[in-house]
Amino acid sequence: MSQDLKTVRWDLSRLYSSVSDPAIETDMQAGTEQVGQFRERYYGKIGSESLTAEALKGAIMEIEALQEKVSKPYLFAQLLFASDTEKDAHKELVQKTREFLSRLRHEIIFFELEILSIPDHRFEKLTSDPLLANYRHYLKRLRLFKPYTLSEKEEQVINIKDMAGKQAFGQLFEELSSSFVYRLNLEGEERDYTGEELLSMLHRPDAEIRERAFSAFLDRHGENALVLSSVFNNIFLDHAEECHLRGYKDPITATHLTNELSHDTIERMMEVTEKNYHLAQDYFRLKARLLKLPKLKNSDVYAPVGEVNKVIPFDEAGQKVLKAFGNFNPEMEKIAKGFFKESRIDAAVRHGKTGGAFCSGMTPRIPSYVLMNYTGNLRDVATLAHELGHGVHFSLSKKQTLVNYDAVLPMAETASVFGEMLLTRLFLSEEQDPKVRTSILCAKIEDIIATTFRQNVLTRFEMQAHLKRRDKLLSPQELCDLWWEENGKLYGDAVEMIPSYKWGWSYISHFVHARFYCYSYVFGELLVLSLFRQYLEDGKTFVPKYLDLLSAGGLDSPPHLLSAMGIDVNDPGFWQKGYDLVHDLIVELKKTLGE
Repeated sequence: MSQDLKTVRWDLSRLYSSVSDPAIETDMQAGTEQVGQFRERYYGKIGSESLTAEALKGAIMEIEALQEKVSKPYLFAQLLFASDTEKDAHKELVQKTREFLSRLRHEIIFFELEILSIPDHRFEKLTSDPLLANYRHYLKRLRLFKPYTLSEKEEQVINIKDMAGKQAFGQLFEELSSSFVYRLNLEGEERDYTGEELLSMLHRPDAEIRERAFSAFLDRHGENALVLSSVFNNIFLDHAEECHLRGYKDPITATHLTNELSHDTIERMMEVTEKNYHLAQDYFRLKARLLKLPKLKNSDVYAPVGEVNKVIPFDEAGQKVLKAFGNFNPEMEKIAKGFFKESRIDAAVRHGKTGGAFCSGMTPRIPSYVLMNYTGNLRDVATLAHELGHGVHFSLSKKQTLVNYDAVLPMAETASVFGEMLLTRLFLSEEQDPKVRTSILCAKIEDIIATTFRQNVLTRFEMQAHLKRRDKLLSPQELCDLWWEENGKLYGDAVEMIPSYKWGWSYISHFVHARFYCYSYVFGELLVLSLFRQYLEDGKTFVPKYLDLLSAGGLDSPPHLLSAMGIDVNDPGFWQKGYDLVHDLIVELKKTLGE
């Protein structure tokens, strides 16, 4: 019997029993005491000339254990809030644990600052000691920020400011957007819809429903333009002021340093992407013919073709993803299966739940959780594969210690996008019906377009918005104009943007929560397309090398990790290989259609 989707909710009891579990307060009090003891033990000693490699290793291991312990209440609160943003108790716990972490960060910020204060010659001697081999990259990565780091007092002030600044605006954005209710009369029935339900209608066969649903979703955000534009303006201003204080030459430098990638590497990747916009436009014209439309509107981009309006039960979706993973490697299947067995997936659509999807990679000792809003279309199955791919990545990297656990963002998509590719390959291998194959190919091509070309557009918009905000407050209309201009470069004359799409910038949470996050999707997708092609060529010999890459977590920089697989991220030809595969998929689609 198929499982009722409403019951597919995660079980957070392995963290805490409930929002009122007294263990939360106990852990926070214990964490506060341990942070005080850590400060008393190490303050003023990390930067001293007498510091030994053994002592530094001990301090790092201690702070790893401490950070893992104190982060648990906050991670639990975030998951609770994501599952239901309307409960006051959830909001209160998020705020309480956020303030708790901010206070602790205030007390231990000296640790990294003292590491940065170590003279270069002593730092090189320390990090060359075999005792610190596992922490060498972590320490050198910290040093990248030495020119941009302020005094302890200044860093403490910024830490306090963030709590009432960008973090508070991020919370406001989530609470406001999650509260939206959309009342529409569709197909003769008037009722309330969630935002996820409306966005899922972009995959419906009826063009009028697609446009009405998308317009309603966007217009509701437009009705709240005063608040949303204020959130964006303050986020942009906050970042500009911090960049000025720290001495960053432009708004994106800090992100490049965090990702351990050069400005030239990312610009080269984005330029190659823009030179290939014609591929997306070629596909959009082809899809217009498939839908028998004179021209696509952007509400038609994800319209179904071939096998239309098929609803895939969640159980079946899970079985498909597990089979796809198992065909590649049994360990991947076993890890993914654990999410189902241990109720670590929340898939039901409901009002008040955070939109979109994510996999929360907690810590090496706390299992990760998946949130999604499953509506039963083919793309939702791909989303499940995507998020479980993240879960596999988090699980494999548990062999690393906390400071090396998380892969940098551009590498964080390596397993998720690969998981989607494995699923697509499975679908194509099992399906002979040309209509269904057409649907599968279209879904994959559209997904690649969304993850490369669209994310490139989002990055260009964000870069322009940050630069313009340094000079003046941006009105809602100015933000709309920037958004329209950048999207117009992608769509060209192949797609007509519906009027309400001018508000498309206002629901992109990445702009609020993480500066310039979106280019990581472009990097990750193109990287995976190259890796997947290598897998098809090398077969099973590729598997252990790929699993080693995932297991490395953040142990080294992307260029170094990928050079072991023969990849040069500074070669424009490498990025073009990804788009060559997109071209091949479009050619395969045309052959399927008999063109």
